[in-house]
Amino acid sequence: MDKLLEVSGLNKSYEDFSLKEVSFSLPEGCIAGFIGKNGAGKTTTIKTILGLAEKDGGSVRIFGMDMETEEKQIKNRIGVVFDEGCFYEELTLEEMKCVIAPAYSSWCEEDFKGYLERFSLNPKQKIETLSKGMRLKYALALALSHKAELLVMDEPTSGLDPLIRNQLLDILKEFMEQGGRGVFFSTHITSDLDKIADMLILIDRGRIVFQAEKDDLLESYRIVKGDKGKLDEDTRKLFLSLEENAYGFVGITGQLDEVKERMPDIVIERPAVEDIMLAHVKKARRG
Repeated sequence: MDKLLEVSGLNKSYEDFSLKEVSFSLPEGCIAGFIGKNGAGKTTTIKTILGLAEKDGGSVRIFGMDMETEEKQIKNRIGVVFDEGCFYEELTLEEMKCVIAPAYSSWCEEDFKGYLERFSLNPKQKIETLSKGMRLKYALALALSHKAELLVMDEPTSGLDPLIRNQLLDILKEFMEQGGRGVFFSTHITSDLDKIADMLILIDRGRIVFQAEKDDLLESYRIVKGDKGKLDEDTRKLFLSLEENAYGFVGITGQLDEVKERMPDIVIERPAVEDIMLAHVKKARRG
């Protein structure tokens, strides 16, 4: 399987934050959720990958090409959706499209008009009057109207109601049905990724914590609840994260068989993506 995106040893330093040796890849046919708490480094990583922020070290290859030497060819084949929009507020949707469309050799006006109709967007409406949900739909219309093979999305569902978020997920599924494509989707709303992601990449404080297939990750961990009197120095080591109170404990483990052997009468539950993400972050911050 070909890799659409390969990031190796990416470094970027600001006064109060740094990306440190960030490495991961996105195979063809995959929706990758790039997860982490606010401020973990998701937006910095995406901007550095796209050349919107100059990297301090490392390499970025998209479609097998080097972003530094073949940026124009690469950007002709990717669609980008940012949370903040990046539009000229005083322009209409049609006028903004006329600014953007000439940058793409494969721009399809028929596709663009079809998306505007599907999303109930008026091309004569000014961008400054659009709601957050309408802005997302407009950004998607632009990103999907030039035959993009890779969608890069930074927190696209932040602040949106569940209905619009579900509509976005349906659009991403349609996009992937055409084959040979990929989606790199950063978010801290991990419930969206429970429904659609194939792979998860966790970043925390500028470092990659893990990259794993979502289904494998969800199968590897379990939430365990029990009497905290059964905890001792050895059993505590079996948990990725552990919370104790007057009534018992709740922990996440990747060593369920050993936990069951050593701690009978426990309650076992399946975790969500968010549970696993937070457990890994807590462990990383404990050192």
